Amino acid sequence: MAKDQKVKDKPEQQQETRKNTRLSNEEPVNALVEQIVGRTGARGEVTQVKAKILAGRNEGRSVRRNVKGTIKIGDLLTLRETEIEARRMRGSTDDRGERKERRN
Repeated sequence: MAKDQKVKDKPEQQQETRKNTRLSNEEPVNALVEQIVGRTGARGEVTQVKAKILAGRNEGRSVRRNVKGTIKIGDLLTLRETEIEARRMRGSTDDRGERKERRN
């Protein structure tokens, strides 16, 4: 007797499920730039900022984000998601504006 073969999902069905998956089910949210932390990226083309979320589930929370292009304090960012935060830059200051001590 021949072995029973399992039927795999058709590629069309797999593509449909991929299109419908999003990082977050929330709508885009505005955030206000509070502080410019510094420049990052291989050539300094990205600016790291601290922004305060103005609406949504994380309203009032201050997050660190990377922004490409010109930016200044008081600008509005439209965030597609609010859970992921950018890594801190090396040598950046803490929330009080003081340099952190290096530990060896």
